[in-house]
Amino acid sequence: MNFITYPGKPFPLGSTWDGNGVNFALYAHNAIGVELCLFDSPESPSESARFKMEERTYEVWHTYVPELKPGQLYGYRVYGNYEPEEGHRFNPYKLLIDPYAKAIAGTINWHESLFGYKFGHVDEDLSYSDLDSAPYLPKSVVIDPSFDWGDDKSPNLPYHKSIIYEAHVKGFTQRHPAIPEEIRGTYAGIAHPATIQYLLDLGITAIELLPVHHFITDWHLQEKGLTNYWGYNTIGFFAPDVRYSSSGVLGQQVTEFKQMVKALHQAGIEVILDVVYNHTGEGNEKGPTLSFRGIDNASYYRLVEEDKRYYMDYTGTGNTLNANLPSVLRLIMDSLRYWITEMHVDGFRFDLASALARELHGVDKLSSFFDIIHQDPIISQVKLIAEPWDVGEGGYQVGNFPPGWTEWNGMYRDCMRDFWRGEDSMLAEFANRFTGSSDLYYDDYRRPTASINFITAHDGFTLHDLVSYNEKHNEANGEDSKDGDDHNRSWNCGVEGPTDDQWVIDLRNRQKRNFLATLFLSQGVPMLVAGDEMSRTQQGNNNAYCQDNEISWLDWESADASLLEFSKKLIHFRKSHPVFRRRRWFQGRAIKGHGLEDIAWFLPNGQEMAYEHWEQDHAKSLGVYLNGRGVHSRGPKGEVVLDDSFYVIFNAYHDSLVFHAPSEKYGLSWTVALDTFRNQVEPEEPTVYKAGESFHVEGRSILVLKNPIFHSPNE
Repeated sequence: MNFITYPGKPFPLGSTWDGNGVNFALYAHNAIGVELCLFDSPESPSESARFKMEERTYEVWHTYVPELKPGQLYGYRVYGNYEPEEGHRFNPYKLLIDPYAKAIAGTINWHESLFGYKFGHVDEDLSYSDLDSAPYLPKSVVIDPSFDWGDDKSPNLPYHKSIIYEAHVKGFTQRHPAIPEEIRGTYAGIAHPATIQYLLDLGITAIELLPVHHFITDWHLQEKGLTNYWGYNTIGFFAPDVRYSSSGVLGQQVTEFKQMVKALHQAGIEVILDVVYNHTGEGNEKGPTLSFRGIDNASYYRLVEEDKRYYMDYTGTGNTLNANLPSVLRLIMDSLRYWITEMHVDGFRFDLASALARELHGVDKLSSFFDIIHQDPIISQVKLIAEPWDVGEGGYQVGNFPPGWTEWNGMYRDCMRDFWRGEDSMLAEFANRFTGSSDLYYDDYRRPTASINFITAHDGFTLHDLVSYNEKHNEANGEDSKDGDDHNRSWNCGVEGPTDDQWVIDLRNRQKRNFLATLFLSQGVPMLVAGDEMSRTQQGNNNAYCQDNEISWLDWESADASLLEFSKKLIHFRKSHPVFRRRRWFQGRAIKGHGLEDIAWFLPNGQEMAYEHWEQDHAKSLGVYLNGRGVHSRGPKGEVVLDDSFYVIFNAYHDSLVFHAPSEKYGLSWTVALDTFRNQVEPEEPTVYKAGESFHVEGRSILVLKNPIFHSPNE
């Protein structure tokens, strides 16, 4: 085909089909020339057409090619200086993925031509490779953006009503017996009625998907027969990963993703994406040249000022995107807006978010990254969740993100793990975490819902393994178990790994219920990891990032039916009672007209806790009164929100203890609403205790008593 080209336009960046042809626009500030390469198929070893982009507006190279259609494959070759010491690594022998590609056809076929330097050369990455990488690089795809969304709209649930479920697209459905084999492990598998019904039955309001931006698997992993299963190695910030597509690679993956979102929205379930804008899959100075490095290395990455050959690494991956630069900020914001406006997602969880907030070196919560998001009328209105740390100095920033953001609360995770494994820890911290971590968020005018509470996440032990292993067992990763965290705050209940000892099994099951109950009774937003509700195990692997197999996939046929039923009832219990999901902080003072505090803390003997009791690091047991009249909130129509009152007893001591029900001041009678020892949530024939009555609470268990005076409205 003989192509003619027109000047085209510098915006929007990427490839844009208008019905008559395609506009191509590429930002490359330091480049001296750009060539657009067209390919006939994903398997084509070389381009069928290659022509120079003559037009440059400011820092953007652009051209328009009439008659091109969706499905067209393309890539770029960019010319400029090859001066690694100055931060420039231009090499036109390397075909490059468009940073704004909306789809990418296939995955990398590793070969030394994908690197800008010669393998084995004495000068290492300062040498220059003239091997053509086109046969081995996946191609960018022109897409048709049209899609019938119908009346689709975001469920837009407030945080205090949210139950977040962290899941992997493939791992969640790969072994699901009710899903057709041809769509297991795909976007279509997530959209399948069996998947959606399961989420609804469990009570989930938002599914948080591990990275779906197109990512790469490192060569060294592939050589070991492993893969980058989690996906934290992005190379395409606009493209849904092709591995999860059951329908095709030439743009069909975009449509399939949209169909998934639409189906989840119809069920009232939000879609949150785990996004990785802190680095790319190109690694350090010895990594491959796949996209950003070859397009304009100095305009995308944080480079060491003294020697720009090297990269600042705040991510542990070899590089860090430079969110201080306008080009990178624009890329991130354009990507976020695209996923909101075109793909209809409802929020984002930002991996290693502290890296995005670094100015020259330190983390700055007033950085331009936050400023731009705060003023953006689209991005600022969706759920924004930070993983508030990175691997650099001063990177642990839990509690320091600005208003409008929520955070994965690592302090909550650590505190609750220590509490239930019996570590000496101040009850004051437990109280802070249970009530929403006001010590972290109150002074910034944020609310309890700023805390995303979790016991486990994809990174680390599953809930079952948390109570079954003291040590990590990562042998399958091929790194002699040197990878993964060595300090898991886990307790194996006396036996490492699987056991036939019924006493140990019973204790482990009770500990799982304790963790789940603590999570869903705490103020803040609970996040549950897919499979924890059914006792999923990774056989002690606490870093299964490279395990795309049965180690990571949910085993539906071996699901723990008892724990699953407990989890369903527990989540429903939380959703039915606004006292456990407050929008405002506890005041700790008497409620006007009633003489009772909204919250009060008690020793097992029924005595209210004094200052000195909070400082006893050996104390493992306490009771907390939650006043149903003290929710301090109004419903959507301005109605006052009232609830039953509750007395929650935590006994992390190894033996049973005698507790007392609160005095008549707090209620005349109390009904057992939840008992982790007996595996009960709202039992049909509950035990009733009178005010002040004494009773035994079993060791390592939670007992929740209800004073059912007020009907709980759906606020």
